[in-house]
Amino acid sequence: MTERESEAPEDRKPQSDEARSAFTQPIGVVSSAPVVDDEASTTSEFSLPQGFSAPPADAVESEGSAFTPPRTYSARQSPPAFTPPQGIPVVKLTKEAPWQDRMRTMLRMPVAERPAPEKVPKEDDAGPAVPRVLDLTLRIGELLLAGGEGAEDVEAAMFAVCRSYGLDRCEPTVTFTLLSISFQPSLVDDPVTASRTVRRRGTDYNRLAAVFRLVDDISDAEHEAAGVTLEEAYRRLAEIRRNRHPYPGWALTAANGLLAGAASILVGGDLIVFVAAAIGAMLGDRLAWLCAGRGFPEFYQFTVAAMPPAAIGILLTLAHDYVDVRASAVITGGLFALLPGRALVAGVQDGLTGFYITAAARLLEVMYFFVGIVIGVLIMLYVGVQLHAQLNPEAALTGPQRPYWQIAASMALSLAFAVLLQQERSTVIAVTLNGGVAWVVYGAMHYAGGISPVASTAAAAGLVGLFGQLFSRYQFASALPYVTAAIGPLLPGSATYFGLLHIAQNDVDAGLVSLSKAAALAMAIAIGVNLGGEISRLFIRSPGASGRRAAKRTRGF
Repeated sequence: MTERESEAPEDRKPQSDEARSAFTQPIGVVSSAPVVDDEASTTSEFSLPQGFSAPPADAVESEGSAFTPPRTYSARQSPPAFTPPQGIPVVKLTKEAPWQDRMRTMLRMPVAERPAPEKVPKEDDAGPAVPRVLDLTLRIGELLLAGGEGAEDVEAAMFAVCRSYGLDRCEPTVTFTLLSISFQPSLVDDPVTASRTVRRRGTDYNRLAAVFRLVDDISDAEHEAAGVTLEEAYRRLAEIRRNRHPYPGWALTAANGLLAGAASILVGGDLIVFVAAAIGAMLGDRLAWLCAGRGFPEFYQFTVAAMPPAAIGILLTLAHDYVDVRASAVITGGLFALLPGRALVAGVQDGLTGFYITAAARLLEVMYFFVGIVIGVLIMLYVGVQLHAQLNPEAALTGPQRPYWQIAASMALSLAFAVLLQQERSTVIAVTLNGGVAWVVYGAMHYAGGISPVASTAAAAGLVGLFGQLFSRYQFASALPYVTAAIGPLLPGSATYFGLLHIAQNDVDAGLVSLSKAAALAMAIAIGVNLGGEISRLFIRSPGASGRRAAKRTRGF
């Protein structure tokens, strides 16, 4: 008899249904010991594993946890890598700052951090159509890019126009020949993208200044109730496209002659050299206009325009028995009118601000123009060598220094350059004075101080860029009209001519050295102008100046 059978009868009485639980084991079933299964058992994922003892409450974790701050972390003295406890300061885009600085500050911010207040839609005011706003923006950007404006300023202008008409979440993109802009109302809406190709380029700083005024008036609509409507902006843009140049064609030809003659005075020429260089430059300008009217590319226009000054210089050299003229000064003066200083400055500026594709395209354009000039001059120099013309590479360097004449010549050169660029007449005096100051700084450092020409050129160009940026911010306009013409006296015309002359005389090594010096001077001009513009920001209270972001971040620091 088992132990269970020996129990008392009263202990085996059947229990009622109320006393029996549905989860109790039936009578006669022996329960076994519970088996612990680590994988199947229900445990908390935050509970400690078996065999692991919890550390004391006052113990400090030394290293290795991803959820504990470093030992050197302090809320008050946190490194810049951590968000400060008071948060990121809000960038205040005040109306007093120029629209270029305000829009450039926003473009350098991530899209999620740009201040874009949500506007309450009105039932009776649907706002302008998105495609028309994008089309107006692209047309304005096309005029700016075709006029030689830098890619960063073109993007800032496009962003200012879109934001003024309520398109805050837009992304403009600028390359050398293509403009595009994309607008996405929200994360769940389809983006709207439009693009435009720049096929024709023209140098007209009067039109450039008018476009800047239009963008300035449009951007004021953010702060004023009475802004420029979309239809009015289209009307003003059409008037800007139809406007006449401020100077007639004969004035441009005369300005070419004045520029070449003034440049010949800078390198040691006299009155006869001035007249000869002016005649050669004017002949070259008329030949270039003739080629342009026949549809020739600009490469051949530069080649043809470089031939007459070189030919006149060689003829004067062959007539040395009758007239004593520095032919090298004549040829150098003619080169000054052709060197593409505007495209060079814009290309280097785009490279320094992070627009590398546009910078590479602009510099490639400069290289093609320069090669065209080289071919035109080399053809004439080769003819002169075959005719036994006595061309001395050092002739222009032995001339007497006449500082007062050279300062006056530099101002005349800047004046002629401003006319060629079709600048507004109100800016001509300022840019003329700026060019005179540039030459004074260069002459004081190079001739009086004995400093290298590259360093002297960079310092003078930096001062030009500084004054140009200050003038432009005072007028709320582009800096190009105040800068491009003022760097005319600093262009490397003599170094270019000497390099070509050495090559024509089969002295390739000396020619390459002179051409390398010309390239170094050109880079010094462009970098100096850009650096002067950046230094000017120290004197201008721009939004976000205390924590200014770089234009592009290409490395991890």
